[in-house]
Amino acid sequence: MSIAYLLGKGSSKALKTKIFIPLLLVLSIIPDADLIFEYLLGIPIHRGPTHSIITATLVFIPIFIYYRKKAIPYFLALISHSALADFVIGGQVQLFWPLSSSQFGLSELGGPNINIFSPLNLAAEVILFIIAMAVLYKSGDWRAFFKADKRNIVLFIPIVCVLLPSTIGYPFSNSLLFSSPMLAVAHLIYLALFTIAVYKTLTHPHIQQSGDKVTNTTPQ
Repeated sequence: MSIAYLLGKGSSKALKTKIFIPLLLVLSIIPDADLIFEYLLGIPIHRGPTHSIITATLVFIPIFIYYRKKAIPYFLALISHSALADFVIGGQVQLFWPLSSSQFGLSELGGPNINIFSPLNLAAEVILFIIAMAVLYKSGDWRAFFKADKRNIVLFIPIVCVLLPSTIGYPFSNSLLFSSPMLAVAHLIYLALFTIAVYKTLTHPHIQQSGDKVTNTTPQ
C-alpha cells in the first residue's frame, strides 16, 4: 500500500490530476483477493490470474477510455502489487496470464529469493511505510480518513480481506504481532486509519450527503 500511495501521489502530481487516496490503497491489495478463494476452495491459486498485468490492463481499458489520464495513478497502484512488490518479494507471479502461465520474479531471473520475513524485506517495508506516512502527513492526505465520505466504504475491503486476517494470522502460520512486530505496527496503523474512515462514514453519512446538496445547489 505504501508503494501504491507513493506511485499514485507522484503520478497524479506529474499529470496534474486529483486522486482519491482510499481507492488507491484498495486497488493496491485487490490482487490478493485470490487468497480468499484459495482458502475457500483449497486450490493453490495465489499470485495467479488476479496478479496478471494482462488482466489488470483488460479491466482498465474502459476506465482509461472514460477517465483518460485520471485513471493512470489507479492503474499504477493496481499493477504495483504484482509488478513491483510481489515480483521482488517471493516471485512466482503469473504476470502474463492468460497468455502465459509462466511464473516471474526476481528469483526466477537469477536474483536472490527474498521472502516477506527476510531482514531485507522488513527494512524495505519499514522505510517505505515511514516515507509514505511522512508524505501522507505533509500533504494533508491523512484528512481523507477523518471525513464522513460515502466513498470510504471501499476501505472495508482491505480491513476484512487483508489487515484483520494477517494481523490475526492468515495466511501466515502465526499472527504478525508475534512473528513480525515491525510489520504488525504498519498493519495496525493502516487498520486504525481505515476503521476510523469507515466508522465516521457509517455513523455520520448525512455529513457527506449534506455537503453534496450544498455543492449541487451552489450557483455556477
